[in-house]
Amino acid sequence: MSNSSEGDSSWTANGQKRVHPSALELGPRKKLTTQDPLVHRGCHFGRAVHAFCNVPTLLTNGIILLSEGGSDTLESLTVDERKEFVAFRELLRVVLGLESRLMASSKEEVVEIGELIQKGINGACADNTKGMKGAIIDWITPKGQALSPHIPRNVKSGRGFNHEHTGALLCPTGLDWTNIQTRTKLMNGEIQVPGDQWPVFLYADYSYDPEDLWNGLLWSGLLVSAYKHIFTSPSSIDHELKATRSGNARIHGMHCMTKASIAYVAMQARFGLTSAQIFSCTDLITDSERFYSSIMELLDDPDESDEVDQLITWWNRQVFPLYTTTE
Repeated sequence: MSNSSEGDSSWTANGQKRVHPSALELGPRKKLTTQDPLVHRGCHFGRAVHAFCNVPTLLTNGIILLSEGGSDTLESLTVDERKEFVAFRELLRVVLGLESRLMASSKEEVVEIGELIQKGINGACADNTKGMKGAIIDWITPKGQALSPHIPRNVKSGRGFNHEHTGALLCPTGLDWTNIQTRTKLMNGEIQVPGDQWPVFLYADYSYDPEDLWNGLLWSGLLVSAYKHIFTSPSSIDHELKATRSGNARIHGMHCMTKASIAYVAMQARFGLTSAQIFSCTDLITDSERFYSSIMELLDDPDESDEVDQLITWWNRQVFPLYTTTE
């Protein structure tokens, strides 16, 4: 029998039929993998509620407070304990059915639940750090121009105080980047910048008013771009109408600003400008946790509520155009 072609098959030399895969079929599909809902919700909790949180401990302490009366005991708590319980209650809101699940779980199961949520927090932070790495170079490069020297989108070693442009953005508001001695000390590490010394890029037009802390604070266009990149979609940075209810905001039903999300975006943008290679909350050079916490302390300060309300309203109008103050 001679080799011949018939349809999608042919014959081998020993008379066996050879079947060719059809170009019009995809073939066997890979098994779909689904993310655990707790990991999924953990992503949002880290971005919008609290980025630096020991979730297993938060759950354990929260369960104890619930058993002791919950909100009825708030008056007897310290300021830090009250903040912790508020974060716990917000986590219960973010993860539907979590409270009943916790109450029916053993101590070991509570820890496992916490670890899954923690995985989501850490994973979201890593994803956003990776995405911000290249995008932030695009945002700080003037249109139609190039940075000199050039900063590759995928390389961080030339950033931070090693580069004139990123160094100027990261320079603490109390220092003068144009001063050669100051710049040199920042570059060689003689001047260490703790996380609670805020960089000038947090301010509108990168302009700091020493007479008025709130003048332009957290109104930076760079922060708005970073926020849209993380919470709505990268395309919404240039196309305003796409910025509503899309991306992570849409997925998690987020239609208005949270104070923690502003602090989170500021932290991610700051890290993206630095020369640090790996994000770590224990890194004392970038001091990211202290930076994040210092912003949260200001935004949570009752004495600053009027300014914070104005700031939140402004942010909602930038990112969620359909937002109204009546919501």
